[in-house]
Amino acid sequence: MNTYTGGCQCGAVRFRARGTPHHASICHCRMCQKAFGAYYAPLVSVRKMEFEWTRGRRKTFRSSNFVNRGFCGDCGTPLTYEAPDGMAVAAGAFDDPSAFPPSMQWGVEAKIGFVDHLHELPGAPSEDDLEADSFLHQIVSYQHPDHDTPVWPSEDHA
Repeated sequence: MNTYTGGCQCGAVRFRARGTPHHASICHCRMCQKAFGAYYAPLVSVRKMEFEWTRGRRKTFRSSNFVNRGFCGDCGTPLTYEAPDGMAVAAGAFDDPSAFPPSMQWGVEAKIGFVDHLHELPGAPSEDDLEADSFLHQIVSYQHPDHDTPVWPSEDHA
């Protein structure tokens, strides 16, 4: 049985999902755009999986008469879309989001036109930005690592 772990950016909320994901999708509806603060929301259905919260508790916002959206109350990371037919988890909240390639797009009536052309934009590795501002050389990340930890924050990040 496959096991997938994940959590929020600050590490206050962590989860584990076991089994085979039902499907991964991207939703372009305006409600998902606002919930994720992005052009679309990548989601992974966990409705056919064993799912448990392993650290902390998510907060929820009732975004409609049927849907609750879960997020970390400390850092704001979007975590869940919870509907009567099951729960989906934000793909980027998994420790390895590449394990969930989307197979469907929803809410295409609100899809922003340039989204189909993002792959045409020039790209550069993050390190290329180091030349732009000297402060970037001094950045220390306090983001939770992409694996479970017994305690967080660690002594290095407290």
